[in-house]
Amino acid sequence: MATDAFDGPVPEEAIRGQRVLALLDKAVEAQSSLVRKNIARARQRNPEATPGQVIRNLERMYVSALTGSGAAVGGAAAAPGVGTGISLALSAGEALTSLEMSALFALSIAEVHGVPIDEIERRRTIVMGVMLGGSGTATIAGVAERTGQHWGRQVVAKVPVETLRQINKVLGKNFVTKYGTKQGIIVLGRVAPFGIGAMIGGGANAAIGALAVRAARRAFGPPPTSWDHG
Repeated sequence: MATDAFDGPVPEEAIRGQRVLALLDKAVEAQSSLVRKNIARARQRNPEATPGQVIRNLERMYVSALTGSGAAVGGAAAAPGVGTGISLALSAGEALTSLEMSALFALSIAEVHGVPIDEIERRRTIVMGVMLGGSGTATIAGVAERTGQHWGRQVVAKVPVETLRQINKVLGKNFVTKYGTKQGIIVLGRVAPFGIGAMIGGGANAAIGALAVRAARRAFGPPPTSWDHG
């Protein structure tokens, strides 16, 4: 077992927490370069779409993709003849996929709103804040010592990076607790009789997606009226 500087055992919770945050960073880095492609895809059917229309398309694309991913993995994991070990491995892989989808969604919404996403700390704040919903909002407002609506514009776009680092330390702890617990329930739910796993997987991911959509709306507020903002 790994040990720390005091030769004591590292708690299992700490190791698991490091893994979750490593997955988060991997997802954020992987999706950052795809943001503009994702927005272009949302504008494909109507190149003249307003920012508000594009945001609605991004929301629909995200929830649909997340739900489909959860249902597919849930069904495969619960199929007859698939062992529990394979089921858990499938679900663990899908956890990274859902994180990547969520990171891409949150960063795409920020881009449409003209919020800078060029620095890693800003990207982390945006993704964790959106995925944590109300508790993320409270944490960001508290550490930044700012009140008011729409932290995505008021905090992420304006406060110094050092302040964002402090915010992200607190968000990281909450993210490990909430996301780890949520994923644990979903993973166990997928190791269920065939058919039930698909419903649990798709339904749980749909719920997570809907919460993230609402959180993003609160974080950034009304969409810009035109594309010449920022």
